[in-house]
Amino acid sequence: MTHRLRFLAAGLAAIAFNTLPALASAHPDAPRAAEASAGSALTGAAAEAAQVVDAFHAALKAGDAAKAASLMADTAVIYEAGGVERSKADYAAGHLARDAAFLKTASASVERRTGGAHGDLAWVASEGRLKGEADGKAIDRITTETMILSKTPLGWRITHAHWSSRAASAAH
Repeated sequence: MTHRLRFLAAGLAAIAFNTLPALASAHPDAPRAAEASAGSALTGAAAEAAQVVDAFHAALKAGDAAKAASLMADTAVIYEAGGVERSKADYAAGHLARDAAFLKTASASVERRTGGAHGDLAWVASEGRLKGEADGKAIDRITTETMILSKTPLGWRITHAHWSSRAASAAH
């Protein structure tokens, strides 16, 4: 993997036992900017792209798979827990429903966010925390997510998502 690709794909979102990228607020109407304000300074196109990322997570949290999928490019590539889904259709047929089901009862927060944009390409990297339950086990994860978005005639669309997480330590 090239240094540039590592930089773009290095980070973000939440996978707890192959369950979900979860950085959205428990309530779609909660102010996302306030959640990420401690470590976020997104402006312009990067801020617009971040709104799409937030809408994607809110749609998952609400169980609206169609809305979540509509915010992805058909050719989106999703890296999660060492696996890959090579299109929006693969994600929709695979993890999307499980991710949405998990997020309905989980709590997630964005603790830090950064991003940038150049032309029709933007990236949004988020760090957060995810708590919930999966398969009868308590989940408490520190999460990282990187989203790469492309500007289309329909607006910003997610073309790549990279989610990873680790167990939260007592210090967190």
